[in-house]
Amino acid sequence: MALSAQQIFRWFNSIKLSSFINTVQLTKHFPGPGRTLSQGFCVPAQMSSDNCFLQWGFKTYKTSSLWNSSQPINSSRPDSRPAQDTLPPSVNETPEKIPNFDSELALEELDDLPPWSPLQPISEEEAIQITVCPPLPLASYTLQDYVDHSETLQKLVLLGVDLSKIEKHPDAANLLLRLDFEKDIKQILLFLKDLGLEDNQLGAFLSKNYAIFSEDLENLKTRVAYLQSKNFSKADITQMVRNAPFLLSFSVERLDNRLGFFQKELELSVKKTRDLIVRLPRLLTGSLEPIKENMKVYRLELGFKHNEIQHMVTRIPKMLTANKRKLTQTFDYVHNVMSIPHHIIVKFPQVFNTRLFKIKERHLFLVYLGRAQYDPQKPNYISLDKLVSIPDKIFCEELAKASVKDFEKFIKTL
Repeated sequence: MALSAQQIFRWFNSIKLSSFINTVQLTKHFPGPGRTLSQGFCVPAQMSSDNCFLQWGFKTYKTSSLWNSSQPINSSRPDSRPAQDTLPPSVNETPEKIPNFDSELALEELDDLPPWSPLQPISEEEAIQITVCPPLPLASYTLQDYVDHSETLQKLVLLGVDLSKIEKHPDAANLLLRLDFEKDIKQILLFLKDLGLEDNQLGAFLSKNYAIFSEDLENLKTRVAYLQSKNFSKADITQMVRNAPFLLSFSVERLDNRLGFFQKELELSVKKTRDLIVRLPRLLTGSLEPIKENMKVYRLELGFKHNEIQHMVTRIPKMLTANKRKLTQTFDYVHNVMSIPHHIIVKFPQVFNTRLFKIKERHLFLVYLGRAQYDPQKPNYISLDKLVSIPDKIFCEELAKASVKDFEKFIKTL
């Protein structure tokens, strides 16, 4: 017996509602054919079996409604409608367009649907395909946060560069992160290698003078050529650059002015000036104010003559950059307490390069033993050079004629 139009309508509504929920859930979970999900997977364009059945049900409902619209529902006229009208449509028939149920679903019904959970389990193959890159920080107090994003920083670390020292300078990160390793850094590294720096020396050099990457390569070569024109050998230049990393960051004019200053101020020959700079190249890169101050101290406060100052600074170049307070305290103890005259101090200027407490310990031990005799014209003379330079064991055996234990016990009494 054929169903009435009202029965078909009720039956179709029940199918429509269940199919609708499945369709919307699938639509919510899978945005559409060919669209990519937030997890990085692509959903293929497919149609569910519910939609196929829904198409047939909608077709049947429409056909029955059209037929019954011309007759009353309660008519007793026999059903002369062909039986095939109630069957599923033939494969030869052109299917009608599936209604867009997304537009018919109310917003309230969408809110009732379960949301997509980020804890939704995925397969092992899908998990392997997920790649998550940490975001580049917009600001940071350390270069470590940028190492994973910068090939330049990664290769500098492999060279032994200490980024913790570089990041103390506010402009360091801006400089290094803008540079390309192949275009900007590699040529500087090859230049330093040609200059004579070893691979294990590049890290320490660049940790101090990272700003050399901002220098023009031709300017660096010009400065090296200038030093060579002043008869500095290649070995001398290598030693100077290694011990004074900022040397090549100075212009030719500034280097020339510094060399002229020491030659004129100390009244040294060209050769002695060159030897002085090779031994302490920081004289070309450091401030000149402490040097000028120390020269006044030696001459006015300590009472050394000009030629005596020349002799001492060429023997111990660090005397030019030593702390003023340390110089005066050492001289006061050696000259006024130990009663050593100027001309002997000039012969052994390394006393200014020795810690004062070491001089005091050894002198007081010799006084305790009755062997504190620093006059070369008298017997049992003790050289000021040996007093400050030899190890404790040799000092006790050769100068004090005592054991190391006795010396250590004496020190505890001070």
